[in-house]
Amino acid sequence: MTIKEKKFVTGRVLKNAQDKTISVLVERKVKHPVLGKFISKSKKYQVHNESGVFNIGDEVKIKECRPFSKRKSWVVVE
Repeated sequence: MTIKEKKFVTGRVLKNAQDKTISVLVERKVKHPVLGKFISKSKKYQVHNESGVFNIGDEVKIKECRPFSKRKSWVVVE
């Protein structure tokens, strides 16, 4: 049995209102299969932030981890 590699993504902090949670927006470009145009896709993640040092607009690197709650299964790396 192989161990699944953890995903790393980079995004921008949208909210830091909760105590140990931040909302991070991850944007990426995807090529349309038929038209060949690049389309911007974005997704919001709830991320565990133990230290609480990040402000709105900061660039953060996040890593996939075990679930902390129903919607929170990412943790801040840097």
